[in-house]
Amino acid sequence: MTRDEHLKLIQQSLQSGHFNEGLAQARLLLDEDVGDGEALYMAAVASRYLNDFEAAEKYLARLHAAMPEFGRAWQEQGHLAVARGETNAALDAFVRATRFNPALHASFREQARLLKVAGRDAEAQAAAAQQQRLEQLPRELVAVTNHLAEGRLVRAEQICRLYLRSNPRDVEGMRLLARIGIELGILDDAEFLLESAVEFAPDDIQLRLDYVDALRRRQNFEKAREEAEKLYARDPASPLFQSRLAIESMQTGDYARGLELFDAVLKQLPNDPANLTSKGHALKTTGAQNDAIESYRAAISAKPDHGDAWYALANLKTYSFKDAEVTAMQEQANRPDLAFMDRVHIAFALGKAHEDRGEYEASFAKYDEGNALKRAQTRYSADAMSDELAKQKEHCTPDLFAKHANKGDTARDPIFILGLPRAGSTLLEQILASHSQIDGTLELPNILALAHRLRGRKAGQSRYPQILHDLSADQLAKFGEDFIANTRIHRQHAPFFIDKMPNNFRHIGLIHLILPNAKIIDARRAPMDCCFSGFKQLFAEGQEFTYGLHEVGRYYADYADLMDHWDAVLPDKILRVQHEDVLDDLEGQTRRMLGFLGVPFENACLKFHKTDRPVRTASSEQVRRPINRKGQGAWKPFEPWLDPLKQALDGLT
Repeated sequence: MTRDEHLKLIQQSLQSGHFNEGLAQARLLLDEDVGDGEALYMAAVASRYLNDFEAAEKYLARLHAAMPEFGRAWQEQGHLAVARGETNAALDAFVRATRFNPALHASFREQARLLKVAGRDAEAQAAAAQQQRLEQLPRELVAVTNHLAEGRLVRAEQICRLYLRSNPRDVEGMRLLARIGIELGILDDAEFLLESAVEFAPDDIQLRLDYVDALRRRQNFEKAREEAEKLYARDPASPLFQSRLAIESMQTGDYARGLELFDAVLKQLPNDPANLTSKGHALKTTGAQNDAIESYRAAISAKPDHGDAWYALANLKTYSFKDAEVTAMQEQANRPDLAFMDRVHIAFALGKAHEDRGEYEASFAKYDEGNALKRAQTRYSADAMSDELAKQKEHCTPDLFAKHANKGDTARDPIFILGLPRAGSTLLEQILASHSQIDGTLELPNILALAHRLRGRKAGQSRYPQILHDLSADQLAKFGEDFIANTRIHRQHAPFFIDKMPNNFRHIGLIHLILPNAKIIDARRAPMDCCFSGFKQLFAEGQEFTYGLHEVGRYYADYADLMDHWDAVLPDKILRVQHEDVLDDLEGQTRRMLGFLGVPFENACLKFHKTDRPVRTASSEQVRRPINRKGQGAWKPFEPWLDPLKQALDGLT
């Protein structure tokens, strides 16, 4: 019997009221996999119906640990709390359930009931309205919403596309398909769908907000700001529209307007933690560190469990927590009802606080806790990543590059700085962007998006990178031309510009084919320093391999191996810059990089910390200071707990 057949059998037992039988079958699955989410969920349901509330609670605790954002688990937590007569806990659980899965009809129904009993009539009506909305929504779209919330993206896409064939102008279907596209990284399709949906339903505010979000994700910041301006024009006094326009203004470099709008929001909502934190991020980006700290602290004062603000302080890298702040974070971390991402943020912030105090065992425990939570959420597979990188070596051969020689776009503008995060790439960018002929930009997503498009849409049947052999000269040139055109918005007026997306090392073959004259710099750092720094860093997205010592070490080893391949098949194409060499000889390495790029030496590059430019990475405050060795050997005090990392690096240390 397959797992799916087994789960269906358990479900049938529960539906027919045979709870003991269903529980016994669920336990059999759990004997095979103690972390099977569906089996844990069904075991909890069966235990509740058998009035074994203690067992149900234990199953749910295991389920929350394995799948912290599983909406149905929180819905079941709500039902269990109702059975126990714990009204407040039930309401909290049902609210969490719908936050993670907005297709849970029963959770909205129970929210409406409990809120009405509590005399909170306006909130009860809002929950009832959501319940009615779900009842009126086509069942296909309810199913899509449920699959999307639970990570079954392929199934969600199949149902949604089938529904839209018969209902091509259904804006909710288009919105959901766009969300699926964003999750899959197909941002161009998402943008097109939302643009079309907005035309069909111009007064649908949620559609317009989603459209702005898609545009920002594509880093089409000018268009995103234009759309945010349209929302703002509808109601200039709306804090929601003010906040959205503030964010988009910051992205286009209009920091004065962005900060002015944040202040307008905070005038109406003076204690809003989200906007206080966003304002802090904006101030940090512009280099106003003291003001950023003040804004983060205000957010924490307004909401002591606001993990984003606690971690923002830690992520300044130069901030030291006071004793009272450490105590306050520990108090929040001990709360059983702390929200998932608040728990993650505070764990990483406490890791930094303990490290600064030399309390290395406590520090490692907190870093490990935060990483374990994120690892359970992302379900990253080191084996799958190794296979993906091995395919680059298999298909990106000397024959491929000989066949496509002298094709692609001839532009010489791009400079790709790539490698691993926390390897010193921001420092290299800051040095080079201090040159009059070089613009610093962002970690641009364009190459990753192109690689995703080339993979195709069929699950398990990726056409990339083998499809590179089949591309025509016109296609390669068009891809290169599009890259230059689509990244122009991020540039100023210099003849060269930097794309600092570290993950581009996976796609050097693609870069060379579409932009054969582009320059590529590999930012390399000592393995233990680089990997442990990545392990300590909570990334916004895209670096899931950092959430485990074995995983980050394995990734570094695979990266080094793939870079050896690129060196062999594309000799002299890549300049490797070792971070430790930059620390030892800043001028020598700077001259070496500028010589590779073909631009004259400028002394401003050695005074990079004085260059006034926005920096949006975790190293923003570090590169605004003279060069130092603070991060070198930072892993050594943690050595007793780093055996999995050493083993994964397998001699690279």
